[in-house]
Formats: sequence, structure tokens, C-alpha cells
Amino acid sequence: MAANNRTPTRPRAPQPAERGIVSSHDRRRPSVRGSLGALQGGLLIALVVVGLGPILWLAKAAVTPTQETLRQPLGLFPTGIDWANLATAWTRAEIDHYFVNTLIVAAGAWFFQILVATTGGYVLSVLRPRYGNVIFALVLATLFVPSVVLLVPLYLTILDVPIVHVSLLNTFWAVWLPMGASAFNVLLVKRFFDGLPREIFEAARVDGAGPFRLLWSIVLPMSKPILGVVSVFAVIAAWKDYLWPMLVLPDPANQPLSVRLPAIAPYLELDVFLAALAISTVLPIALFLAFQRLFLSGAGLGGAVKG
Repeated sequence: MAANNRTPTRPRAPQPAERGIVSSHDRRRPSVRGSLGALQGGLLIALVVVGLGPILWLAKAAVTPTQETLRQPLGLFPTGIDWANLATAWTRAEIDHYFVNTLIVAAGAWFFQILVATTGGYVLSVLRPRYGNVIFALVLATLFVPSVVLLVPLYLTILDVPIVHVSLLNTFWAVWLPMGASAFNVLLVKRFFDGLPREIFEAARVDGAGPFRLLWSIVLPMSKPILGVVSVFAVIAAWKDYLWPMLVLPDPANQPLSVRLPAIAPYLELDVFLAALAISTVLPIALFLAFQRLFLSGAGLGGAVKG
């Protein structure tokens, strides 16, 4: 009797087929499938050549004598590999000293950008103050101001910091603090925090967690993907920045690689200079390879909501 009272289930509607330039029927034809495969393969090779070509050429030229690089720029080690270029660049160009300066600049810029982005995004997305929308609109408005326009007022501020009236010129603080004020990173982090489950926040508040405990124990452990993305952006931006460090770090002893290498280029042989450039690109590439999975994965949300 119970079996007769069951409500008949409706058949599921067929899912619409994905539409594209080439229909699914045409894709099954051998000629079309072969043409598409050849086109995709050609595009992939072109992207690899355009994206990795300059980096691979720099790595090759860094261990190739100058004459061979000038005579056969695309030749693959016609007279062998000269590993001495790397050692010469490390000693003559004092890469070790400027490399340490660059690490200090990048580490400080990373810390302040993570600090400002996480706290700003947390306040605007999770705490949501009364005038949060107005503050967020003002933060977004700074994205429309060209950075070149801010050079003069920012430089004058560094020369004489308001209230404390000290000069930060020729100190790493002059690079760290302006880099920390990144509206783009605040926007990224806020958008990520907006997608976090609110049930977790409410449960933490019921358990007695305050704003700082909520940020440290709940929000940040769930935000590993966006923190990795912001970290890569921060370090690479600080690593390649040239104009601002050149203005606020006039002493060569404090300058990073991005500023010092162009200054000493006329005094170095081509192969030694290219070796110095190759050494300066090692850390950004390694950093990207280490954090690349965080760009595509949402593992930071795993296990956040159960049931």
C-alpha cells in the first residue's frame, strides 16, 4: 500500500549542451579534431616561447661568453658553458650585498602589505562598521589616482613625516610604509573574506571569541589561498620596483638589485651583467613556483563547514 502511495518522480530535464564555435557533432569528425589539436598545440608552443623564451635565453646567456652571445645570440652553447660568469657577477658586482638589501626591502614590503590588507579586509568584510561602505569607496577611489601623481607629495612626506617630524630618507622605512598602503590588496582580501561562511563567525562569537581571536584563529587559517596570492604580488612588486627605491635610497649601500644593477651596467662585461640579472630573477621564480597551487586551489576552505 505504501509503495502505491509514492509520488511519481519526474524525469530530469536534459541538460543543455555546451555551445561553442565548433559543435559537438563536428568535433567527432577526424579532420576537425585534428585541426583543433594542431591549433591548440600551436597556441601552446607560442605561449611557451613568448612566456619562457626570454627567461631561458637569459639563463643561457648568463653562462655564455660575451663574444659568443654577440656573434650567435640564439646559439646553444657553441663553445661550451662558462660557469665563471656567475661567480664573477657575485663578487665583482657585489650581488651578495645588494641581494640582501633586496631581501630586506621585499620582506618589509610583504609584512606591511599583508598587515594592511588582512586587517583592512577583515574590518570591511567581517566586522562591517557603520561607515564601512564609505571607507571602502574611498579606498577604491585611490585606485584611479596615477602613482606618478603621488610621487612629489609622498616624497615630501618622507622628507618630513607629519607629527613626528623625522626624515625617513635613506632608510628602508621609506620603501616599506608606502608599499603597505595597497588598495588593490585590500580589495582582493575583502572579496575573499566576503565568500567565507558566516556561520563560522557566528559560532565563534557565541563561543566567546573577540574580534582579534576571530581574526587570528578563524579567518586567517581559512585564508591561505588569498594570503599566498597577496604574498607573491607583494614580493614581486617590491623586487622589481625601480623608481621609488631610487628616489628614497640615494646611498648605494642601501639600494636593492633593481636600482643598483642598471647603475653598474656600464662598468661590467655583457656576460657578467647578464649573469647578475639571472641571479636576481632566481628568487621571484622560486617564489611563484612555491605558491602557484594557491592561485588555483581553494584548499583554505577545506573543512570549514561540516554537515
